Amino acid sequence: MSKNRVMMPSLVAGLCLASLSCSAVALAAGEGWRNPSLSPDERARLLDAELTLDERIGLLHGPMALSFPGGPPIPAGSVGGAGFIPGVPRLGIPALKETDASLGITNPGDVRPGDTATALPASLALAASFNPELAYEGGAMIAREAAAKGFNVLLAGGVNLARDPRNGRNFEYLGEDPWLAGTLAGESIKAIQDQNIISTIKHFSLNGQETGRFYANSIIKEAAHRESDLLAFQIAIEKGQPGSVMCAYNLVNGDYSCGNDHLLNGVLKGDWGYKGWVMSDWGAVHATDYAVKGLDQQSGEQLDQQMWFGEPLKQAALAGTVPEARLSDMSRRILRSMFAVGLFDGKPVKPQIDAAAHAAVAKKVADEGIVLLANKGILPLKGGAGKKIVVIGGQADAGVLSGAGSSQVTATGGNARVVPVGGDGPMAMWGRLVFHPSSPLKALRAALPDATITFADGRYPAEAAAAAKAADIAIVFANQWMAEALDAYDLSLPQGQDEMIQAVAAANPNSIVVLQTGGPVLMPWLDKVGAVVAAWYSGQKGGESIADVLTGRVNPSGRLPVTFPTSLDQYPRRDLPGWGLPKKQQFDVIYDEGADVGYRRFAALGMKPLFPFGHGLSYTSFAYDKLSVKGGETLTVSFRVTNTGAVAGKDAPQVYLTGAGGVKLQRLIGFDKVDLKPGETRTVTLKADPRLLASFDEAGRQWRITGGTYEVTVGPSASTAALTGTAKVSKRSLKP
Repeated sequence: MSKNRVMMPSLVAGLCLASLSCSAVALAAGEGWRNPSLSPDERARLLDAELTLDERIGLLHGPMALSFPGGPPIPAGSVGGAGFIPGVPRLGIPALKETDASLGITNPGDVRPGDTATALPASLALAASFNPELAYEGGAMIAREAAAKGFNVLLAGGVNLARDPRNGRNFEYLGEDPWLAGTLAGESIKAIQDQNIISTIKHFSLNGQETGRFYANSIIKEAAHRESDLLAFQIAIEKGQPGSVMCAYNLVNGDYSCGNDHLLNGVLKGDWGYKGWVMSDWGAVHATDYAVKGLDQQSGEQLDQQMWFGEPLKQAALAGTVPEARLSDMSRRILRSMFAVGLFDGKPVKPQIDAAAHAAVAKKVADEGIVLLANKGILPLKGGAGKKIVVIGGQADAGVLSGAGSSQVTATGGNARVVPVGGDGPMAMWGRLVFHPSSPLKALRAALPDATITFADGRYPAEAAAAAKAADIAIVFANQWMAEALDAYDLSLPQGQDEMIQAVAAANPNSIVVLQTGGPVLMPWLDKVGAVVAAWYSGQKGGESIADVLTGRVNPSGRLPVTFPTSLDQYPRRDLPGWGLPKKQQFDVIYDEGADVGYRRFAALGMKPLFPFGHGLSYTSFAYDKLSVKGGETLTVSFRVTNTGAVAGKDAPQVYLTGAGGVKLQRLIGFDKVDLKPGETRTVTLKADPRLLASFDEAGRQWRITGGTYEVTVGPSASTAALTGTAKVSKRSLKP
């Protein structure tokens, strides 16, 4: 490359400060990629052609922006966080500065000393809101904070389906249904990228458990995969257009996800025509030939056995084992995503973080994500002089529990309390319970100033029972701490909490249980208590949200995004695959339930759950009528929702396909969130994505709608049909 070519960008920059426009100067200099009127694809093609081999290789791998003991310092020019890909200053290509961001901007190991961020509730709480608008608001909020801290890539968009309720990362995902998960993930991703920040979607695919996650071989038939987990990814990618897809640790049908030619080249880039790049999960690369199998970038390379996409990839390119065209495709995909979100075209000054406004977003998600599971009339709580309330357990005097792992956020205000758990391996890093600074106890005292509210830590069941007996009402906070790299052993509440709740309920039937969990738990005490609330991990303002729901300031509107079973026997794998095996031993996880994940399998086998998918109570009541079902190429369902109660409330009506051409099944094909005053009626119209009416033809590599009479139900959950209707649907095929 000539000296003049190397000096050209500085010349262009100088002329841009003069009277000539930057695009005109760039075109005159032969740098058409600077022209913002061109498509991201064309700009990426033009810029990629300017890269040297070393510059191209430099875009295809990068380290974590963390300092490891005995290792090099944090890379120059990076922001301390999850990852860093150096840019190419000669060509004005910015570095990629990456942060974990499922629930907020993380600060691993306090790499940015004292830096905090707004902590959103768990993604499972977002899913429970059944509200795509909240998904957008939350994504936009996180992206604004990312920009303020100097990041431009968010490792967000978790969309793996909850196939096993023990999965330690279910709290980071969006439930068990592909339409719900895909829709909400798509909105969050779109919001992030609307702020000129790249978002990923992860973990592609079937990352269904944490036990042995580096050695688990997820086995599933192609059609079933397409109709479940892959459909969730496909919907989210179509709606959000993420700049990058992050492949997973596990194997899928015998090949590692990050080196899976069928998934990456065949499905993602082939059938779906995905234009962005595939980045590895951190420590998920095992060979240089992953480059020809569809992987575009090695991330967090310190965690891999070696820097596979550094010098080994360069030598493979020089030897021709990785074709020049493929190498160019890898870098071009990265550049294309950078152009698509505007990383090249001048960004505004770093935004200021409005902590109060961002906390309000977190509270809205918690308000709508908290689910009232059961209520014998004890809720909402009413205060009053002389009323005695005891709050028991759960560290509720300090704050609200959060899930652990790479998604752990140090909330604005700092950690309220940290309780060591211990453990080895990854657990040595994440083995601690972190409570966000939003105390339910303090919030309840503020909400009920005339009541006398005391606290008992709940360590001894007998002591908790005595405190409950002396009170008018007992509110028990029960915690199930879930973490990346660690699955739950079973669905009991750990550390004797079930026994404590039973003792409290026996002493005082006016007992309320608030569950802070990462998913479903069993409830052997259910019929003994007055009410049960699923608060999940409720985030920055969780304590206030819990208090507002308990006292009726917020009418609960959350609906379960996962089925709560009566026992683990209702799930296809009673014993968790891989549990107790020696380290580094590969094993199979056979998903023989296929596409019948969660409520679909319950319906197929006629099983009754403890609480069904979609379930959630309110302090008002809703009625449905005037159903209209129209057919043709898909189903269009219209109906009315009326608030028949005495207070305002939000409902989440759900539409299920329950029959197709004479075949009984159950699939969520639509939902909405409506806010109604007492007596108010609103018409809801939902049009089904045709793939939700179809089955995947593996041999023909396409979706097929059989045609005929299709039956739908409208109701408040997967187990309750308020309205039923039918319509004729045309037989047809759809692209994969």
